[in-house]
Amino acid sequence: MKSRTTLRSLAFALAALPLAAGLSQANAKPAVEVAFVLDTTGSMGGLIEGAKRKIWSIATAIVDSNPDADIRMGLVAYRDIGDDYVTKKIDLTTDIQDLYAHLLELKARGGGDWPESVNEALDVAVNKLQWTSGSDVRRIVFLVGDAPPHMDYAQDTKYPVTLSVAKQRDIIVNAVLAGNAQDTARIWRDIAQNGNGRFIPIPQDGGEVVLIETPFDEEIIILQREINGTVIPYGPKHLQKRTEGKTKQLSDVAAAAPAQASEMASYLNKRSKVTSEAVTGDGDLVADITARGRSFSTIKEEDLPDNLRAMKPEQRMDEVNKQMTQRKVLNEKLSALVAKRDKYVADQRAKAAPKTSSFDRVVEDTLKAQIKR
Repeated sequence: MKSRTTLRSLAFALAALPLAAGLSQANAKPAVEVAFVLDTTGSMGGLIEGAKRKIWSIATAIVDSNPDADIRMGLVAYRDIGDDYVTKKIDLTTDIQDLYAHLLELKARGGGDWPESVNEALDVAVNKLQWTSGSDVRRIVFLVGDAPPHMDYAQDTKYPVTLSVAKQRDIIVNAVLAGNAQDTARIWRDIAQNGNGRFIPIPQDGGEVVLIETPFDEEIIILQREINGTVIPYGPKHLQKRTEGKTKQLSDVAAAAPAQASEMASYLNKRSKVTSEAVTGDGDLVADITARGRSFSTIKEEDLPDNLRAMKPEQRMDEVNKQMTQRKVLNEKLSALVAKRDKYVADQRAKAAPKTSSFDRVVEDTLKAQIKR
């Protein structure tokens, strides 16, 4: 009797497995993952600086195309053998502020002979970044460079093999050509065709990357600073320090380029509807409790910031709730301004359509098309 009961229970458990798996897949959030494979040799200086200025508008284009998706972005910088590095990887992450900080550190240097380590860079992007599995994920790569690959490096996995793997993993590979080198154009076209992506020629310097200032930028920046004031850093001390640094990043950007800071705040505001984040990544207690279901009771005393540790236990959650409420009110105000900013930028773009393609515009247009596909 006991063995029959055990077998019957096992049968019910096994029968439920496909249903559970189906429910899990049905409840899984969609994801959009985008990796840039970027030539960082000396000839790419203008384009790299343009990418730094427009990373936030590119991220916002992803949000606008799929507001509810988890968004992860990554970067593979490449040069060639004999340079400071051959490839430098920043894995796919939801922490776009951290990615932006790494992007700011990139400099265009090195390069000697004409070909570069394109094959190795593509191999790293397709096979060594942590792509998410599942059918409800858009996986998109932008190869950006001006020189062809070294096909004479015996140790490299050649790009046709890598693209075959990309196709199996449903990773789209686009090829953005900076400049008009015909030998590169031929291979870039082949990469785009076999990567199920687009071949996208742009000027050598990335085209005219324009930051559109709007009448709403100053107020947007002020509101985002107030929202950043609702952040409660927590966790190990190094994580608290990193989170505090992110709250100051907006001010640093605003001092140099208010329009870029406004784009950054717009992205954060649009993501806040899903994540409740004021800054990207982990380490903000308000976001983790509001959107990620973190229980206050599970947090160690030593992981709390000094101001909360100084409070009585019953006061701590009151402080978190206070910042939650404040953030919600401020984000609602900011959302109205961001909508006005979006309309202003769209109108200005329509009036002054660029004569040549620019890096940010072609990437944004390609993302919108491929995310919807």
